[in-house]
Amino acid sequence: MGHEEHMRHAASEVHCVVITVSDTRTKETDESGLIMMEMLRAAGHRISSYEIVRDDVAEIRSAITAALESDEVRVIITNGGTGLSKRDVTVEAVSPFLEKRIDGFGEMFRSLSYQEIGSAAVMSRAIGGVAFGKIILCLPGSPGAVRLALDKIILLQIGHMVWEVGR
Repeated sequence: MGHEEHMRHAASEVHCVVITVSDTRTKETDESGLIMMEMLRAAGHRISSYEIVRDDVAEIRSAITAALESDEVRVIITNGGTGLSKRDVTVEAVSPFLEKRIDGFGEMFRSLSYQEIGSAAVMSRAIGGVAFGKIILCLPGSPGAVRLALDKIILLQIGHMVWEVGR
């Protein structure tokens, strides 16, 4: 089956969970989370839940676990906590859940980021993977990073990824 046939099977409406990881943002100040939800909805996808958790491994894992337990959720997208500071623990919190890694996601994100921000892209630890039949994507917390990932990768492939994981 070729790429074009695969794309014909892609899900057109995907139920997503959006999780912002931040010690400082609130639902009123979470620009990245709002951008993510706007872009997903505009593309025809549904937001099953949205929450903000602190940069804390236990809180992040609790939010991921709740999303994984939902029957309707197909994709979990986090923003924040993927950098190099001591408080950036999203990757460490999420990685143990991943049964399969989508290495190309992080690689492509960093490549696209390099085109926009130069060598600072090397500090991004954006990751993607599959856990319990669901896609998990972890993005940096900046609005620019969220827009870039959604526009150039996620919205183009989300339905296809969901279809592939369900096969």
